Parts: sequence; C-alpha cells; structure tokens
Amino acid sequence: MITATANQDHRKAGAGAFRGSVLMVGNFLSAHGVASRQVCEELAGRVAAHGGGAITTSAKLGRIERFADMVSTAWLRRHDYDVAQVDVFSGSSFLWAEAVCWTLRRAGKPYILTLHGGFLPRFFARWPRRGRALLASAARVTVPSRYLLERLVPYREDLILLPNAIDLDLYRFRQRTAPEPHLVWLRAFHRIYDPVMAPRVVALLAGEFPGIRLTMTGPAKDESFDQTRKEAQRLGVDDRIRFEGPVPKSAVPDAMQSGDIYLNTTTVDNMPVTVLEAMAGGLCVVSTNVGGVPYLIEDGVNGLLAPSGDAAAMAGAVRRLLTERGLAQSISLAGRETAGQYDWNTILPRWFDLFTSAAAENGVSS
Repeated sequence: MITATANQDHRKAGAGAFRGSVLMVGNFLSAHGVASRQVCEELAGRVAAHGGGAITTSAKLGRIERFADMVSTAWLRRHDYDVAQVDVFSGSSFLWAEAVCWTLRRAGKPYILTLHGGFLPRFFARWPRRGRALLASAARVTVPSRYLLERLVPYREDLILLPNAIDLDLYRFRQRTAPEPHLVWLRAFHRIYDPVMAPRVVALLAGEFPGIRLTMTGPAKDESFDQTRKEAQRLGVDDRIRFEGPVPKSAVPDAMQSGDIYLNTTTVDNMPVTVLEAMAGGLCVVSTNVGGVPYLIEDGVNGLLAPSGDAAAMAGAVRRLLTERGLAQSISLAGRETAGQYDWNTILPRWFDLFTSAAAENGVSS
C-alpha cells in the first residue's frame, strides 16, 4: 500500500470506482513516526490503488507550515483535482479547516467534510454559527460515529454516517476462551486518554492474579507518559508493565497479540479505531463508557464498559473476564463480528459514491 505524503499525486492505471482525482486534506504524519497512521492516509492509498488520483496535504511537521501547505496546495493544485475531502477537528484545527474551505470555494471546488474528535460537539456548542456556516458550505458532511451524528445533526440535518474502517484481513483472529491476565494498552500517551489509570488497574488485580502484566504502546505526547511511569513505581507494579513506545501502523496487529485483554482508559473518544483493531484480533475489550464508545460497545456483549476514571470498576471488568466461565469467549467472538462491519471492503465503495456524486454536482464526471 502507498504511503500518502504532502503534495504527492498518486495515480494507478486500471479500473476504479472513482476515476477522478481527490484532494485529501488532513494530517499525513505517520511517515515521520510522530503519529499513528490516520484514516485519511488509509483512504488516500485505497483511492489510488483503485485507479483514482489522491493529492494529499499535509506531511509538514510544524503546525504553521502544515497549515500553510494545506491552503497553498488547495489553491495551487486547483486544476489537478475534481473534489476535496477535508478532515475537521476542534480547537485551532477548526480554523485551518475554515481557511482551507474558503480557498476551495474561491477555486470553485466541491468538498466533503469529515468530522472527527470527541471534543467537536463541545466546540460546536460554543461556536454554533461558525459550525453551521462551515457545514452548510460543504457538498457533503460525514461523521464516523452515531455519537457525532446525534450530537451534530442540529447543525446540519443531512449528515452521513460513514465509519472509520480497518483491513480485517490484517488482523489474525484468536478467540480468547481462557484469557491470561495479560493486558494491552495502545494509544498515544496524552492526558485525554488517561494512561495513568492503567497501572492503577494492574495494582488492584496484582494480589489476586500474580501473573498479571501490562504492555503499554504509543508515543509520548505530554507529561502523562512520565506520570504513568511514576504511578507504576509508586504502586509497586513497574516490574509488571512494559513500555514499548510508538509502533508503525503495520505493526499494530502484532502488538495487539501481546495480550488477551485490551484496556481503553480514555476520558474522551469518538470512534476509536484501536478498539476495532483489538476486536478484530479477538482481544476482549474493557473500555470507559465515554463519547462514542457505548455506540460501538454493548456492555456484556462485545466488550465491557466502566465509568471514566474508575480504576476499581475497570479492574472489576477485567476480573470478570478472567473468572466468569464463557464470558471472554463470547465477547471475543462478538468483537470480531463487530469489527467485520467496519472492513474497508464495505466502507470504501461508499466513499467512492460520495466522491462521484459531489464531483458530478460540479459538472465533473468520473
């Protein structure tokens, strides 16, 4: 699969569902090893692999440089693409999206917005006029979760639910019938994901399960990495926790297989791809019940849920998986079935339909 980079025009001969060219605006940073591979990067590669063109921006490391690259690419490459797809987040990134979309309108190009992030409903509530104006300007607006759909439909009624996707074939499924007390945590070390909670869960279970261990994988984004290590030391479980650092997207399936139970300790979430990846591999997922997670996980069916910040409740959920006969086996299988609903083979044709219909409205045939 191709790795999308800034200002690179990917084209491949052969039949494809969308034969035009798409400008894809988002963070294409995984090649630098500073972020996990984003959905926009996966989408760009698959568009190109099916015969379409994917112009991507931006892979610039600096925030200002990346913003300038997005805007300049939208204008300078305006004769090279038929439709644009723009990722939209809250905070300063929303300003970037506004500027890029203003440029696209000046260029006479239709665009599709893709809304991301558990903070976005809060941002729209604070800036409703800006939110409505941006959404109204787009040919189409997609959201990856029912959570965002329900929270943001007051700002535009015809939002399109188009979930994040994974390549199911990359994830070797191993059904957990009798799981070991081997836990996996795979996110960025950032305070919104509450990594400090993970060693607290281990400490609460260590006396009952002497073999318990935890593998924590991901890049350090703020002070929470050091705080997590200090908390593990304070609780006396640092010898039970292995910190692996960041891994490339291609290594995630193997990283998931280092344990049987996946912990998602986040305080804010939308449509976490890592949860889908854990499910695809057969891990039993224990997650906080924040944001869009309860729309993905049905408690007791394809995972177990606990309140945000409640280490005792999360430890109790892990205990259930390790002690209740048949629970882990049923959750593992149901999780894989859930992940199957988000395979690229199902999601990609819907993207092609969106690109085609948006381009057609602008007089472009594909």
